[in-house]
This record gives sequence, structure tokens and C-alpha cells, in this order.
Amino acid sequence: MKSNHVKLAALALGGATLLSAAPIFAQAMAPAMAASPATAMPAGAAVSAFYDRWKSQSIWFRGPQSSAAVSQLVTILQRAPFDGFAAGPQLAQQVQSAAAQAASGNPAAVAAAERTLSTAWVEYVQAVKRPTPGMDYTYEFLRPQGTRADQVLMTAAAAPSLPQHLAQVANVNAFYGPLRDAAWAQAQAAGNLTPDPRLLVNLDRARTIPATGKFAVVDVGSQRLTMFESGQPVDSMKVIVGTDEFPTPLMASTIYYVTLNPYWDSPDHLVKRAIAPNVVRQGFGYLKARGYEVMADWTEKSEVIPADKIDWKAVAAGKKQIRVRQKPGPDNFMATMKIPFPNNHNIFLHDTPTKSLFAKAQRDLSNGCIRLENAPRFARWLMGGYDPVANSTAPEVQLLLKQPMPIYVTYLTAQPQSGKVVYTNDFYGWDKSATRIASR
Repeated sequence: MKSNHVKLAALALGGATLLSAAPIFAQAMAPAMAASPATAMPAGAAVSAFYDRWKSQSIWFRGPQSSAAVSQLVTILQRAPFDGFAAGPQLAQQVQSAAAQAASGNPAAVAAAERTLSTAWVEYVQAVKRPTPGMDYTYEFLRPQGTRADQVLMTAAAAPSLPQHLAQVANVNAFYGPLRDAAWAQAQAAGNLTPDPRLLVNLDRARTIPATGKFAVVDVGSQRLTMFESGQPVDSMKVIVGTDEFPTPLMASTIYYVTLNPYWDSPDHLVKRAIAPNVVRQGFGYLKARGYEVMADWTEKSEVIPADKIDWKAVAAGKKQIRVRQKPGPDNFMATMKIPFPNNHNIFLHDTPTKSLFAKAQRDLSNGCIRLENAPRFARWLMGGYDPVANSTAPEVQLLLKQPMPIYVTYLTAQPQSGKVVYTNDFYGWDKSATRIASR
């Protein structure tokens, strides 16, 4: 469910610390919401500046790896339209031509080829590491990193095996590489090398996910949460996501704590459509039976106000907005816990008492937030194996994680299966409405 107030997360200070119901602000982190990086120098100019400044030794023509590295680069660039990088095949031809001239051993030809190959590689890396359109990056460090020409080239120069490094970078992450490769193989078999626009949209949504590290991914398309360690999946569970009226957005953020015994703030539309009309029909007993209370405002320390002070007919008619909160308990819409993370949409993960809904094949049933099939299991993973247990019955008991946990919420409607790409239900209609990725 959506909350009507935003909680800023606190930095993890080490250890699974049990906190009181008071909000935690060990160190507030200001989200880097709107800042966009300055326009980068064109790849060719940046590569030239790199070689001019660093007087670097050859990256591409350095011993027995040279032929394999050039061949790997050509293969990657020929396949690049299936990364949404339409210029790849043309660059592959340039790379082949430059490498052939360098084979003469002429120093000028080798130097020219070095820059041609480096420019092609930088342009490709920048293409596959571009940010996902429409994704809310709460913090700047969650965007794809390492796209400056000097970063790309220094990393390549330091790689023990350049061919292996090229392949690893091109695979992007555990979602991206298998999907792209299945589409490429399928296209080659069919003799049609024009990528499906739906594939490119899905790869765009997948490219932000890290290649390594510990993090969580919610795929709204398949309605599953997957836990990753060292970039590989270690566990997963079903989730319930937003309806097409209240879709769960694309987000990249960080989890800092788990909240036990949570309050639940009703979204405004539910107050208007359900709660207020029921109060008008059934009286204040409706509120009491469900643990609802009316709050004076949307602040953390808001006071409870008497329900008889509210014009419920005006609320039902949409003429007045109020905050209705549900107290912790067995009937709470978030059951035992919620797991918030900073974002612009007031979305969080939470438990649910309605477990039967997870038996449904299609689970776009919430008001935008993400309900977990097994919230305690996920919280235990977040906390490094510690059970999320409160030693207090107080509301909003917060358990601080040992380490902040990145979380990525995406929407994938394409899956690799038996060497082919299968497109699943685009229940939000985002594939249809999305503009095809601009050719580069």
C-alpha cells in the first residue's frame, strides 16, 4: 500500500540495532533526485585525450591476447543492435579494417588502430551502461557507473584477460546477458537481424541492475522478488504489485531498516472510496472494528483526533482529505512488518495477512506497494541471518540493517526460455507505449 508520508532512511551504523518507535535519523541522506550528469565529451575526443595524457601502452595489441580481443570486440559490435546500439555493425567494420592495417606492424597504423578500437569500445560501453529511462534513482551512485572514457579504458588495460573482460562487460548482469543472447541466437536462426522493439525496451529496464554484489530485485512483470549475492540469485519469492490504475514504478534505492509492528496509512483514494462511505453507512464502529484512527495531519508526531469531528460525507464526496491510520495488530494491512526505502512515490515492501492472493497467477492487485510472500524470510536475509524479532510491542519498532541493501524495481515482460525469447503479459501496457530506443 502507499503511505501518505515519506520517511527518510537512516544510514546503517553496524549491527542489527533495535530502535524505538521514534523515527531514526542517524544520518539523513538527501536523495539525488533530479541531478543529471553534464554532457560528456564525445567518445573519439575523450579517447584521444586519454592517450595524449597518459601515454598509455597498447590495450589491444599486446601479445597473444590481441587476436582474440579484436575478434571478441568485432563479435560484440556486430551483435550490438540487440543492445539498442545500432551503430555497432558499422564500428565492427572499422575495427576490422584498422586491425588489418595494424597487422603490417607499421607504428602509425598500430597507433591509429589502437584509438579506433578504443573509441568503438567506449561508445559501446556507454550505450549498454546508459541509465534506464523513467527509473527513479534515489541516489546518484545507483545509476550505472564507469562510463567515462578513461574509466572504461583503464579497466580494460588492467584486465588479466582482455577477451574475458570484454565478454563480462557486454553481458551487463544476470538478467541482461541471457535475454540479449537468446534474442540474438533466435534472430540469427531466423535470418532476421532486426531486434524486436519489445526486447530493447526490456533490456533498457534491465541494464541498471548490478553485475555483482548483494542486492534485491523486484521484477514487477513476473511479480517476483529475487535476492542476489555476488551478482547471482540465491533466493526468490512471489510478490503482489500495483494495479494498472496504481502501477508500481521503476525505482533504484536502498533499504536501511525493517519496521516491526507497523502502522498502516490508508491511501487517499481508499479513504474516499471505501472508508468514508462505510463510516457514513455503519457509523464509528466500522473504524473501531478495524483499528482505524483519524490523525490531525501527516507529520510523524501527529495526534489522534475524535472521529466525530470529521465531516465524513464531505470526505466521501472528495471535498475534504483526511489521514486515516490503522493501528498494529493481526488485521493490519501490513501484518507483521514493512520494509521502507527512500523514493519519490511513497512505495515500500510489506507483509500481508491475505496470503491466499499469492496463489493467483497474475498478482497486480495492490495500490502500488509491494506485498511479500514471506516477509520474515526476506527480512532475515536483509539482516544477515538474524531473525527479525521485536522485544517490544510498541508500534513502529525499527531494526537497523548491518549494511544498507540496494533494491531495484523493474518491469520485465521478456524472458529467455530454451534459447528463445518469450514475451509475457504487458499488463501495464508500458511495452506498447514505450518509444523504441534511439539508434546510436
